[in-house]
Parts: sequence; structure tokens; C-alpha cells
Amino acid sequence: MELIGVRSSSNTGKGRSHQGRNRINYGFNLVKGKASHPMEDYHVAKFVQIRGQELGLFAIYDGHLGDSVPAYLQKHLFSNILKEEEFWTHPDRSIVKAYERTDKAILSHNPDLGRGGSTAVTAIIVNGQKLWIANVGDSRAVLSRRGAAIQLTTDHEPSTERGIIEESGGFVSNMPGDVPRVNGQLAVSRAFGDKSLKSHLRSDPDIRQVDIDADTELLILASDGLWKVMDNQEAVNLTLKIKDPQMAAKELIAEALNRDSKDDISCVVVRFRF
Repeated sequence: MELIGVRSSSNTGKGRSHQGRNRINYGFNLVKGKASHPMEDYHVAKFVQIRGQELGLFAIYDGHLGDSVPAYLQKHLFSNILKEEEFWTHPDRSIVKAYERTDKAILSHNPDLGRGGSTAVTAIIVNGQKLWIANVGDSRAVLSRRGAAIQLTTDHEPSTERGIIEESGGFVSNMPGDVPRVNGQLAVSRAFGDKSLKSHLRSDPDIRQVDIDADTELLILASDGLWKVMDNQEAVNLTLKIKDPQMAAKELIAEALNRDSKDDISCVVVRFRF
């Protein structure tokens, strides 16, 4: 099984679910930051039919030191999750196993692939009723319920996981004017890849399951290029005003750019109701 979310030439698009009385609409937008390196963010946004079930698959992968790891995740991570025998009975176990298996594959694939790394935030919507969220790193998922922003992910930062890093023999630097970094290099404490730092980095995800009910309005997945300059409630407030999720994703990024975000910025908006 191969489930690929291919980047369009314009890095923007939209779609919707096909089953159920209440259609789910989604839109995405990706914009390269001001750094000289190529775009390192990838996404997945699609609905697929498997075993008579409809699954919404959404993800943001924020790469560093090249785009090879996020490109690999785009092609393989969801496939690996859905290949797990327990997925339909214990999705949480399957997600954990697939994240681990995918990271091992990245590290053993070839020397170049595992040199760089990537965060990941993934969302799986099952028949428009159940939502499974998982993340590694600082890409984030935020839900809106009755207009209130609910952060569904944990930002994995060196400052909050310092003890784990130091127990493994690493260290966290905090130079003036800079953010805390693992061994003075990486600003996240969990990531796929990063072979040179792997003994100090985790790649196991935090996982959360929520029910999609009549009060659930929308879901935002975005890289830290958005969250560095905008808090959760601000993002929800802006998005709630815009019916078209593709336009909402574009407006979120436009606002982040107005606030002088310099990183690559990627955003997926999933709207359950308006």
C-alpha cells in the first residue's frame, strides 16, 4: 500500500470527504521561508477508502538539514501505520509501532537519508467520527470546539525534556539570544532521523484520540513557522471567520508572514462544520 500526498506545484489545494451526511472539507498551503536552503516542509492531505471505511489522512512534516527525511515520511509513514495488523482495533499501538519502524528505516536506509531529520504531526479521521493525533517535535495540532482552541499535541522542546537528554549523555545549550538546543544543534527534543544525535533524541510520538461531535468546528495542523508568531486561540479565531479551508490556510500563513515569521510555514485546515 502506498499513500502519497504529493506536493502540488503551487503548494496549495483543497478537497473533501465522500461519505457521511456531513462532508468534511480541507485545504492546505505551504510557503517557503526566507532561508537560502530549499523548501523543507512536506504535507499529506487526502481521504482514502480502505476496507469499506473512509480515512482522512493529514500531516505536516517539517524537515531540517535537507528535505530527504520529510519526503520519506510523506511517502511512507501513513502506509506503515495502516499496514500494522492492530490498526483497526488498537490504532494507538499501531501508530507508535509505525513511527518507530519508520525511524529505524530512515536511519538504516543509507548514510545520507538519516543525516537530516524532521518533525511530524499526523491526524487520522475515521469515518468522520474519531480523530487520532500523533506528533514528534514542535509541529502542532489545534482543535476548535465551540470557538475554544484546544492544543492536541505536545511541543517537544529541549528545555522541557532536558532530563531525558542528559540521562542519555547529551546536553542542552541555552546561548544568549538563542533557543535551547540538543548538543548545541537541534531545537527539538524528538525527531525522525538525525543520526548523529539519535542517542539523545526520541522519535516516539505523543498520541491523543478525540471524538468529532457537533461542537467540533475545525482542526489546524501547522509547522512551527506559524506557531512561533501566533498563539492557538488567535489561529482559531482567524480560521473560524473563513468558510473555505484553503483560503483559511492561506490567511493563517499571510498573517504569520505579516508578523515576520522567517521559517518555512505549512498549514492544513480541516473544517468539520461552519
